Amino acid sequence: MSPIAFVITWAGMLALAIYAGWGAASFIKSVGLALFGLFLWSLFEYAMHRFVFHMKLTSNLGRAFLFLSHGNHHTQPNDGLRNIMPPLVSVAICGSVWIVLYLVAGPIGSVIFVGFGIGYVIYDSVHYAVHQFPLRYGVLGRLKRHHIRHHYAHEEGNFSITAIFWDRVFGTEVPTKRR
Repeated sequence: MSPIAFVITWAGMLALAIYAGWGAASFIKSVGLALFGLFLWSLFEYAMHRFVFHMKLTSNLGRAFLFLSHGNHHTQPNDGLRNIMPPLVSVAICGSVWIVLYLVAGPIGSVIFVGFGIGYVIYDSVHYAVHQFPLRYGVLGRLKRHHIRHHYAHEEGNFSITAIFWDRVFGTEVPTKRR
């Protein structure tokens, strides 16, 4: 997916979620609900990458789906068109989460989804940046080193892209090489 298509797709999704949740809660409560959605995203990001995108499937259809949605990225990790999740996949997954949040929480589910969606946008933006830009310092440099170890040192670790503390919490952090 191109970065321009990503921006257009997710600006629309987030605008729709804001519209759907408008007035469901006070401003302060909405900020708290959105922060909760961001927290949910961080756990979801880790779980999807670890348990779904790296699952071992035996059916040809299942393996083809996983390859198209994630495996091709491991085959060519620096291909700019494979560093952002295809909208067919991201909108379907996030849209399903939005529906569940709405069914569980009513209109405030849309407010929670705003935070979840912002988390997704941050995740895919950071993921694109760590593969496409020479980030060496600061937070983005640390996130890049963490994720690159997933690709080149140990594919069964360092599943988080943005909330890398989850790898430490769940024992999947790939240690850095000491000189």
